[in-house]
Amino acid sequence: MKTGQSDIAVVGGGLIGLIAALKLSQSIRDQGLKIGLVAPKVTSQDPRTTAMLMPSIAVLEELGVWDTIKPATAPLKTMRLIDGSKRLVRAPVTDFRASEMDLDAFGYNVPNADMIGLLEEQIGEDQTITRHDALLEDALCETGQVTLKLNDGSVLETKLAVAAEGRNSILRESAEIDVKEWSYPQTALVLTFKHSLPHDYVSAEFHTETGPFTQVPLPSKPDAPNRSSLVWVVASSEADNFLNWNIRKLEQYIENKMQSCFGKVNIETPLSAIPLSGMTAKSFGGNGVALVGEAGHVFPPIGAQGFNLGLRDVCDLAESVASNDLSDGVLLSGYSRKRVADVALRTAGVDIMNRSLLTDFLPVQIARTVGISALGNVGWLRKLAMHGGLGNGLRDALPSAASLMERGRAAVNRSR
Repeated sequence: MKTGQSDIAVVGGGLIGLIAALKLSQSIRDQGLKIGLVAPKVTSQDPRTTAMLMPSIAVLEELGVWDTIKPATAPLKTMRLIDGSKRLVRAPVTDFRASEMDLDAFGYNVPNADMIGLLEEQIGEDQTITRHDALLEDALCETGQVTLKLNDGSVLETKLAVAAEGRNSILRESAEIDVKEWSYPQTALVLTFKHSLPHDYVSAEFHTETGPFTQVPLPSKPDAPNRSSLVWVVASSEADNFLNWNIRKLEQYIENKMQSCFGKVNIETPLSAIPLSGMTAKSFGGNGVALVGEAGHVFPPIGAQGFNLGLRDVCDLAESVASNDLSDGVLLSGYSRKRVADVALRTAGVDIMNRSLLTDFLPVQIARTVGISALGNVGWLRKLAMHGGLGNGLRDALPSAASLMERGRAAVNRSR
């Protein structure tokens, strides 16, 4: 049995795992430490895209991959909320424009396959990272010493292990970190489509009685300059019905649902279904293991928060690693405290927004309508919402809230 050694081991080869390995490498390079990446190289071409908000783009810039990937992306310049329900009380259309915050875009829709390819190249060139082309089978976890048993028969010993292998994390279970799980009576239907009218880099979220119906701009292709992805949340009891529709009926339904905002619809990819559920770890670190991405939190695809929240996990972990002894339990307890408030706030916000769409209780509908109207018309509240929507954490949002409210008070005083 071959036994290897590393100071930090990252388990998982998705976007979050690859970025975690590179970001942690930056943090420890001056210390002469080594990282092991436990993940087979990805061979399939992932057709999906990921909406990356500007704080996430800043991380890609630091890693040196953004300038290369940017030409293949689609900027998200306007976020539009549209009440697509037929209820008595409905909210007005509300646009949030990146230019209001002196930004070119709130973020960019990035092709997963291209991004993974670039990250893999960076990892191959990083002398701090050793690749273990295998899957994790089991782990023995305690503070300062984690032993990883891999499916190629080898063993990797490390001071700190990073669980980045998704919601069914073997590493999290081995570290005996409990989670809270819940489900929704909803299913997300996902596809990509071409449309006859330009999207002008607008992402439109239609709020319906069964959940959000969200269009996100996609990068152009030579034969399809106008393309978007669709995440369409329906009642789980109705999902099979839509999956059985013929393509022409589905295209017409989608065009009508979007109120023909993007013209004629032509579906590019088959409709796929994902049951909606949520999960949050009760701690984000313990027994020598740190959780990042969906190993620590999962919630519905609303507001492009999932991946971006995971990248904030990575950044907070990198900060903790740079300033603490890897074998010291203080590192993980401090990291967990950093993440708890941010994840709890984001999870609660997404959950409340989603559940508010499902209820027919009139006071809730009124409250939701008033809230969206306020976001559209109250200056400081509008900017606070955009700041939070960018994915900035609670620690950053609170000072900005105070600053925005102070500016609001000053404006009122000047008008007197």
